[in-house]
Amino acid sequence: MSLESLTEEAKQAVLTYNLKKAVDVAQRAVSEGVDLVALIQNGLTKGMAEIGAAFDAKKLYLPHVVSAAGAMNAALNILTPELERRGGKVDEGLGKFVICSIEGDIHSIGKDIVAIMLKIAGFSVINLGRDVPLTTIVQSCKNEKPVAVGTSALMTSTMVNQKTLEEMLRKEGIRDKLLTNIGGAPVTQRWADDIGASVYSENASDAVAKMTAAVNKKR
Repeated sequence: MSLESLTEEAKQAVLTYNLKKAVDVAQRAVSEGVDLVALIQNGLTKGMAEIGAAFDAKKLYLPHVVSAAGAMNAALNILTPELERRGGKVDEGLGKFVICSIEGDIHSIGKDIVAIMLKIAGFSVINLGRDVPLTTIVQSCKNEKPVAVGTSALMTSTMVNQKTLEEMLRKEGIRDKLLTNIGGAPVTQRWADDIGASVYSENASDAVAKMTAAVNKKR
């Protein structure tokens, strides 16, 4: 079966909260050797993005989001080990990367995909989870001394916290010691420029490419 067909099936599995279907699609994708990153980004992630948009528009409710996320996670439980296997032995030589969904934001699927891809690329990823208080993020940066910190904001109401984080990191005197990466559906390059973030990432592949280049350039 073609990647396009599998991708559409993966998307529909999320949109219909079909955990069994999500598992089936993931297993077939692995056995057929298709591009798993494309399957995740264009199938599972897009399906979840539609669920999130419907939730924000109050067309769906939290149980729907949880069910959709359950289907997506079931697929990721199969796809993630295969992605890591294809990436060979994970070399964490690029340094520590703290990542989370910003305070006030309960979305985590996209962030988790980015975390997986960063690990495969060679970062030692510290995934703090979702709805992480800004003070916790700052403290983690002070304790772990990462090369970068990335935050995801899936709602316009939580984007402002990315700006506040930049300010807090400067106040603590550690902003210049690390790179900041921001992403999320409403986030743009213009927003990154406005708040002084180091890198804006549109998706997981974009995050890996830009952050790998940025870290190597800074060395």
